[in-house]
Amino acid sequence: MHDLTPGSGISKSPALRPRAAREARRPWHGLVSRRLSHWLLVAQRKPLGVVSAVLLVALILSAAGAGVLASYDPLTVADAERLQPPSWTHPMGTDNLGRDILSRIIYGARISLWVGCLSVLIATGVGVIVGTVSAYAGGTVDLIVQRFIDAVQSIPGLILALVKVVVLGPSTATAIAAIAIVNIPSQARVVRGAVLAVTEELYIDAARAIGCSHARLMLCHILPNIMAAVIVLASVLFGNAIIIEASLSFLGLGTPPPAPSWGGMLSGAGRQFMQQVPTLALFPGLAINTAVLACNLFGDMLRDMLDPRLRRGME
Repeated sequence: MHDLTPGSGISKSPALRPRAAREARRPWHGLVSRRLSHWLLVAQRKPLGVVSAVLLVALILSAAGAGVLASYDPLTVADAERLQPPSWTHPMGTDNLGRDILSRIIYGARISLWVGCLSVLIATGVGVIVGTVSAYAGGTVDLIVQRFIDAVQSIPGLILALVKVVVLGPSTATAIAAIAIVNIPSQARVVRGAVLAVTEELYIDAARAIGCSHARLMLCHILPNIMAAVIVLASVLFGNAIIIEASLSFLGLGTPPPAPSWGGMLSGAGRQFMQQVPTLALFPGLAINTAVLACNLFGDMLRDMLDPRLRRGME
């Protein structure tokens, strides 16, 4: 047996080197392996979350490549092919005007994603500002802002959106603004709670002690530590925005026809000819349900991954 002591003159083989020494020589390799093992563990513990992420990616890709994936123009009327059942030519059938349902669902994903993304971005940006300033300022400012948020949240979100759309007129831009205003209070309330928790940490007191300005405290020390909660809530609000947009379009107050909208497809031919051709309402409803369910499951997976307490429980 070889003597492997430092003075024996025989160096250790690579297989016998400590793991820390190997990772020190190749730091990127250790980081990648740890990240990969973490993602594999997440996939094992949260299979529904991984499936939801795949569904969301497929939805985004189909919306981006609608011009390539869709076999027909979603606005082209074909009287000779009215109310056709699913077939090889039209996998999801046609509506009362002969338009291909599958093509309209694919193009309708563009509207749902556009409305959802913009409304959530606006709601998140305004909610982060309002919640951070309210919690950091405290006192009278916090009291006034929170009472105003309470008043807004006392009104059902759909009713509030309906009022805004009726006042401003139905359009996609109006729907985006209405949905954003509905979601701002929820984001602001969550951000306020997260900021209040972060400001109690010792590193915030240390930053104050060394003379950090209020702006630097909020931008460099508070906001980065509350982004996990903001991202998780934004993913949930995205699904909520899809539901509200579909509801407004169903009532004729969202995206105006003949633009393909999932809610509009349910309201038009889907409601009038549902008994004759059930697929007119079935497939748009499944599209809405799948998109919203994927957003909610993806939000749950993000929460488990970004929350340090839940992440330690998974490892």
